[in-house]
Amino acid sequence: MLAAERRNIILEKIQEEKKVIVSELSREYEVSEETIRRDLDRLEEEGHIVKSYGGAVLNEANLTELPHNIRRGVNTAAKQKIAELVRDEIEENDHIFLDASTTSVFIAKNIKQKEHLTVITNSIENLLELSLVSGWDIISTGGQLKAGTMSLYGWKTAETLSSYHVDKVFMSCKGISMDRGITDGNDETAGIKQTMIASADNVYLAADISKFDKKAFSQICGFERINTVITDREPDRAWKEFFAANRIELIYP
Repeated sequence: MLAAERRNIILEKIQEEKKVIVSELSREYEVSEETIRRDLDRLEEEGHIVKSYGGAVLNEANLTELPHNIRRGVNTAAKQKIAELVRDEIEENDHIFLDASTTSVFIAKNIKQKEHLTVITNSIENLLELSLVSGWDIISTGGQLKAGTMSLYGWKTAETLSSYHVDKVFMSCKGISMDRGITDGNDETAGIKQTMIASADNVYLAADISKFDKKAFSQICGFERINTVITDREPDRAWKEFFAANRIELIYP
């Protein structure tokens, strides 16, 4: 694993868990503790974390969404697997929402051979990815550009989403837990996804297995709003039983 990739993963981990321990990171990534300390030095210089004795904590004075270029480089193989599975769930003439997650970008890349679709998204990168596809209706939500995320947010975004009704929404999240449901990093992001859910017949949660048993700051919804979960590998038995009990379809390779 390259140093830059490892730092990206550490940064995502610390945003979700609020703290990390040097010795644990050293064992997990099979590198020396000194290497991990250098990674943390770099992340502290960039303003993302504050080093503490034996580890580091999230810089509470800089609670912003991880930069898009960092999130895009994390778990790419898993996101590609998910996107390939999503492709089979989309039919000709479907009207769909795509959220502004990095998983959604992989979905956009993998559905371009489909026949006519209507895609509504608040993701700048999705719009760019689909800009050369002919025969589709691609609709931007408009709204305020959120720095570093390649995404649009705000009242205008929510207003646009509310004015449409779609067959399917494909969204990701930061955490999935049996007691807290589906969660994301902040109220603004969660609120946009709540609006998407309210305007869709079928809700697909596209999230890699690393999101399972994790809790982020803001709740998007409970499991009663989710129709299908698509992930990159088989969850454990407890999760499969949980989804079955809640009548949620589970799709994995």
